[in-house]
Amino acid sequence: MNIKRLNTEFTRFVVVGVINTLTYYSIYLVLHNVFSLPYMWSHLVGFVISLNVSFFLNCYVTYKIKPTLKKYLYFPLTQVVNMSVSTILIFIFVEFLHLNSNIAPFAAVLFTVPITFVVSSKILKGTARPN
Repeated sequence: MNIKRLNTEFTRFVVVGVINTLTYYSIYLVLHNVFSLPYMWSHLVGFVISLNVSFFLNCYVTYKIKPTLKKYLYFPLTQVVNMSVSTILIFIFVEFLHLNSNIAPFAAVLFTVPITFVVSSKILKGTARPN
């Protein structure tokens, strides 16, 4: 298998996503299980911290671009759908489907990855024209 064919933006996005997910999930578990924060607070704090990690990793690793203040300020737009969908899914998984609150965030992320790739690519690479 040719390594160069694996070195695509999407492949790098997935690798960065795995790192970012592990960052988020570690923060979530520590806040929820060690500090006994409610699962939704743990989710929100972990999400905000991992959003910053995601920005810099996506700039430097995924898209190989220079981070700028403008991109940093627009980057949270890439996460609006992600945050909304993941928060709703976590709530549904825990409250209605009775999925363990330690597993629910991981299950939710499976639904949000493709959407986030498309939106972040447009914003970070400058192909989107936010109003």
